[in-house]
Amino acid sequence: MNGLDPASCYRALTTRDARFDGRFFTAVRTTRIYCRPVCPARAPRFENCAFYPSAAAAQEAGFRPCLRCRPETSPTLAPWRGTSVTVSRALVLIADGLLDADDGNVEALAARLGVGERQLRRLFQQHLGASPIAVAQTRRVLFARQLLHETHLSMAEVALASGFGSVRRFNAVFQALYQRPPGALRRARSPVAPAASAVPVVTLFIPYRPPYDWGSMVAHLEARALTGMELVEPGRYLRTVLHPLGRGSVEIAPAKRLDGLRATLRVSDVRMLPPVIARLRRVFDVGADVDAIHVHLSQDALLAPLIAARPGLRAPGGWDGFELAVRAILGQQVTVSAARGLGNRLLATFGEPLDPESTGDARLLRAFPLPHVVAAADLTCLGMPAARARTLSSLAAATVADPALFQPGPSLADTVARFTRLPGIGEWTAQYIALRAVRETDAFPASDVALLRAATAPGGPRPTPEALLQHAEAWSPWRAYAAQHLWAADAARPRPPSSRGTHAAAPALLH
Repeated sequence: MNGLDPASCYRALTTRDARFDGRFFTAVRTTRIYCRPVCPARAPRFENCAFYPSAAAAQEAGFRPCLRCRPETSPTLAPWRGTSVTVSRALVLIADGLLDADDGNVEALAARLGVGERQLRRLFQQHLGASPIAVAQTRRVLFARQLLHETHLSMAEVALASGFGSVRRFNAVFQALYQRPPGALRRARSPVAPAASAVPVVTLFIPYRPPYDWGSMVAHLEARALTGMELVEPGRYLRTVLHPLGRGSVEIAPAKRLDGLRATLRVSDVRMLPPVIARLRRVFDVGADVDAIHVHLSQDALLAPLIAARPGLRAPGGWDGFELAVRAILGQQVTVSAARGLGNRLLATFGEPLDPESTGDARLLRAFPLPHVVAAADLTCLGMPAARARTLSSLAAATVADPALFQPGPSLADTVARFTRLPGIGEWTAQYIALRAVRETDAFPASDVALLRAATAPGGPRPTPEALLQHAEAWSPWRAYAAQHLWAADAARPRPPSSRGTHAAAPALLH
């Protein structure tokens, strides 16, 4: 059923095998409830079980979420991930809210992906067992359930934050699905309510599939943190948030007892919660199916020892497409430290001022400059080559003209071509933007000097970009993760004193 082997699923269910959490959901015909494989409830009889590849498929089939194992806290994995890039790209757009309206436009979603609406529906049924609309609706319901369980938001705020058009609609959906009003699903509140604040403050759990290399992730962010916008302290990362709906800040840290991260969000409008959570998931790459990625990449003799040494390594994403692309351009031909200095000047000169009351920290004072501000600015004052300033201006103008510039398209080639058409952006920069901002799992900047160094056999000649790209064909569709492991391996190698501080390997220094 749906490509799942019932016998294997049932064995995972009866043993509560955590390796299968997020890979399938068990629906019980007698109770009409669907659960995660790790549900603590007694396992039902095999003949009463049906297995679905997604929560949306189980819900569309008429089953309601379990209140004990809470499907909304399951890792967002699936056994098909990586085999259907169209579905993967569609899920990114759905997570960004493209279908959040009750009459979500599937035709527009299909057009964005370069396929027909019927083809998109067929792919969703094949890989997820549910329609795009059902996936979007399930996402809203499960997010609302998480808000009810983990926050002190009012019912009206939960309805608004989770994308329901009205409290009446919110109540009706929950009554039909859970056979009880949403208020009955809220767990007993803690005796201490959150302190009064100018903006709503919520803390939410973001699960991931272990292992997870928090140290490598936070080191990547710390090396690039811009003063006044980001803070990296022992065990946590903070940054400002600017969104068309409002402003605020986020703080994220490892959860103490569970496989996941704990995010504290201060937002001036609760409707910001879904897109902010989506950005956090992108930056911290919590949706990666590391088991599948590692099995595939470990078949290569070059990558196998690197993956064994860093099994929890993730590919950090960009908080915002425009911000990431600007940082990439600032980093051309200079070190990470120099790029950070340019970024600090850009932020101090053109960044959006924020009230510390809205961010909750007096050190968080600015948000990254908006595209229309950069497009109209004289960037020569930042002390960079004129050609690079023109590239930034062109990028900003293109972002203003096309708000979907950094959203997934029909293919990696389409995404790369979209950026190389802009003056001053070559193949390397376009691949880097695709990897970090668009989250193309197969993006691979083959001309990166650090990748070439890391791929060099001991005592052998350094491969050409063409040779490395040919070698990397076998790594698809996970070449972005292969690049991350190669970058990590190169960074860990000792450098001779004469090579320290050189700018000769410019693009590699940005990774």
